[in-house]
Amino acid sequence: MALTRGVEPAGLADDRWLRPEWDRAALLTIDTQIDFIEGGASPIPGTAAVLPAVAGLAAAFRAAGRPIVHVIRLYRGEDVDLARRTLLDEGAPIVRPGSPGAELAAPIVPPGAPRLDAERLLAGGFQPLGPGEWAMWKPRWGAFHRTGLEEFLRAHDVSTVVVAGCNYPNCPRAAIVGASERDFRVVVAADAISGTDERHLAEAARLGALHAPAAVIEAAVTA
Repeated sequence: MALTRGVEPAGLADDRWLRPEWDRAALLTIDTQIDFIEGGASPIPGTAAVLPAVAGLAAAFRAAGRPIVHVIRLYRGEDVDLARRTLLDEGAPIVRPGSPGAELAAPIVPPGAPRLDAERLLAGGFQPLGPGEWAMWKPRWGAFHRTGLEEFLRAHDVSTVVVAGCNYPNCPRAAIVGASERDFRVVVAADAISGTDERHLAEAARLGALHAPAAVIEAAVTA
């Protein structure tokens, strides 16, 4: 499967240590929640536009029987990034536990999925949403920070993570760094993360993360 070229260093996609192992891949969707979509309480520009690509990836991973983990934010009490505390102290209603805005965006929700169980998630649990599909909460930018994500992925024999979702400069970037430093092979779904530009893709490549359009990833994981 040919990944997009033009990343640095040259030949990245041919490196046997970085090449995706699609039969051991998992999809991570990051912060793809109603409040972060245009029209929500704290909209991130471009997130609604990438939802179809994120939904396509989720459908492909479901069809392939590969794991999907929806990584979410919930803001309650003082366990919040310093950069957000003033905003929340002023009463901003962003991804409050149990609120409609904290739910996953409809296009990526698996059929028949329950509402998010805020108490279970805030306690560090992985909530099943469908066969091979879960939600989990992260307390800060990074999906691996103070969470059981690494152990969860290892238990499911995952070697490769595909990252998609909301606002590359913050949480997707942190997830990519966290996955890389834990020796997961990383693929950035370039057109399925809001806020992504060529600088970000080049930066990720220097960490050994490959990138490809969602359609290319879908074809690879279902081959």
